[in-house]
Amino acid sequence: MKILVTNDDGIYSPGLSCLARVASNYGEVIVMAPDIEQSSMGQAITSGKPITYKTSPIHFEGIEAYRVNGTPADCVALGTHLMEDIDLVVSGINIGSNIGNSAWHSGTLSAARQAVLFGIRGIAFSVSVGDSEPDFDALKPFVKNAFDEVIDKEDRELLNINFPRFPDGEIMWTSQSVRHYDGKVIANKDPMGRQHYWFTVVPIEPEDEGSDRWAVKQGKTSITPMILDLTDTKYLQSREKAR
Repeated sequence: MKILVTNDDGIYSPGLSCLARVASNYGEVIVMAPDIEQSSMGQAITSGKPITYKTSPIHFEGIEAYRVNGTPADCVALGTHLMEDIDLVVSGINIGSNIGNSAWHSGTLSAARQAVLFGIRGIAFSVSVGDSEPDFDALKPFVKNAFDEVIDKEDRELLNINFPRFPDGEIMWTSQSVRHYDGKVIANKDPMGRQHYWFTVVPIEPEDEGSDRWAVKQGKTSITPMILDLTDTKYLQSREKAR
């Protein structure tokens, strides 16, 4: 199996290195990640300038690795173009969870989604954070357990996997939480006295049991099967019945 590893935190992220090392247990790994952080870029692609790539400035323990001057989706597009017979794209491990409505803007998940658009399985990995960065050495066995859970489920093209900060070892298959969120713009000033703004999103409803948010809050590893089709099937079916 040939596995392309990417992320949205950039080539220097310890989460990328952790994911590449674990993935190497399952096949030949190639790393192609953004040269700078591209968090919350969603499905953005670079269309107004050329994309280039260079050898990674950091060592990946014998794994072929490159940095790209583009988005996570660009990395997947370029990697699958340059490398023949990619069987699987894995993205992450993102420093910060990608649950609930963050699925819409997550660059980590969008890289996996881009793979599916190209007809290749895509799996996104993220971990919750606290006051300090995650301990990726401690997380590694839980990442391997998640790989073991999904690696042979080839009928599941797109998966979103989230780890709590301190996993208890249990894996749950979950739904995406779609409870209401409150998007806020917070105004502040920089050290020069110039006005600037931060956009934040805060859940305003409790998490629904069985959802990704709920599982991670309970200390479980959440695996959410996803699809690309955004069609409101129920509405179409109701229209058909009304005819």
